[in-house]
Amino acid sequence: MTRGMIDLHTHTTASDGTDTPEQLVRRAVESGIGTLAITDHDTLDGVDSVLQSAAQAGLNLIRGIELSTRVGAESDPRRRNAHLLAYFFADPGPEFRVWLLSLRKKRRERNGLIAERLQQLGLDVHLEEAEALGRNITARPHFASVMIVKGYVSSVREAFDVYLGETGRAYIEREDPPIEEAIERARAAGGVTSLAHAIRLNQPDPVREADLISGWAEEGLDAIEVWHSDHGEAEEVRYGRIAELCGLARTGGSDFHGEHTPGVLPGIGKGRLRVPPSVVEDLHRIAASRVQSGGLPRLQAQVSQGADGIAGG
Repeated sequence: MTRGMIDLHTHTTASDGTDTPEQLVRRAVESGIGTLAITDHDTLDGVDSVLQSAAQAGLNLIRGIELSTRVGAESDPRRRNAHLLAYFFADPGPEFRVWLLSLRKKRRERNGLIAERLQQLGLDVHLEEAEALGRNITARPHFASVMIVKGYVSSVREAFDVYLGETGRAYIEREDPPIEEAIERARAAGGVTSLAHAIRLNQPDPVREADLISGWAEEGLDAIEVWHSDHGEAEEVRYGRIAELCGLARTGGSDFHGEHTPGVLPGIGKGRLRVPPSVVEDLHRIAASRVQSGGLPRLQAQVSQGADGIAGG
């Protein structure tokens, strides 16, 4: 039986959070969280480092990740991004980890272009300064922090609104993998996939939104994040209904980033987040069925044949 609060979407200093993995584990235990997933962006380093200490503290820690992906059918940059959560109850293996390294390389290339664009706009912001804050994975919030220290903006929100967001003056679109590829690779590695914070698909047409999610379900998506700090009651109802219609499981989490998400706390989000215990049971059930079926045959065949591109090239 699952005990304590549940939070399946959190970040640490291994990507763009401000709590170290150790600090987040302590915070979770002290807050009464029984099951926690650390889902850093494009890396497993943070959760890998605290699996043992979390177990010793009595915390059920799930190895998770949040993958940045591309919606291929969209031309508007505000609607081209989709984030995919993946949960692993066993090590995903070397092929998946090598693919993650290729994503990290593309991320650094994009970060270099962001720094160049900021400098062209007259802001004395350099890649090395953001990387000094990012340490393991450098992301746009780290650029925002440098900009705040130098007085160019007053908050992370302003940095994104004016410069770093999809409509910002220094926005550079990254070469993210198509969401279908990310679903396939995670599933082949034994992972259970969930569409993160669907409201951020920025789809004004609810029919179009539902059609997109339905298509991804047909491609192998397992779940949708119904409970999230950005979702009110109306969104919970809407995405719960989509999950039911598409045969998807439901997940939920705070999307805690520490100081980068003021007002958001692990386990409760902005105060109303309540993820039911059945969510964790469903994830275990799906993961068990994935092990029995052996993942996705098509990608497994590529791996066994040593196909080009397994590192995400």
